Amino acid sequence: MQAAASQSHMQRGGFVMKKGIAAACGLALLAICSGDALSQGAESGMASIHQWVKVGRMTCLLDHFHDGNGTGANRRQAEQAAIRAWVEFTAWEYGSPWGRYAIAASKKMDCSQGSGSWTCAVQARPCRPY
Repeated sequence: MQAAASQSHMQRGGFVMKKGIAAACGLALLAICSGDALSQGAESGMASIHQWVKVGRMTCLLDHFHDGNGTGANRRQAEQAAIRAWVEFTAWEYGSPWGRYAIAASKKMDCSQGSGSWTCAVQARPCRPY
């Protein structure tokens, strides 16, 4: 009887072990696939709702602008905060290839100094490098 109980326990343990291995393989595959997508800067597909235009080697949105606002103790900090806001929202909406302010088109930045701080607002058309 003890041998039968031990045999039954081994069969159940083997089933649990097989499920665990299958789950680990599935997680590994998911990590590999999502890592590849992230390394390629996966796009969300939302940019396709706008018209695009080629600008040199880049692709830019034709007439759709994104905005970013920021504040800081000095003008430089406010500019950086506004650019960061532009980058974060643009990358969230369209994917990381579009969220690069350095290659954005039609950039405009307005800054003003208030009591003890600076405020900046940026506006630009998102571009991707291909």
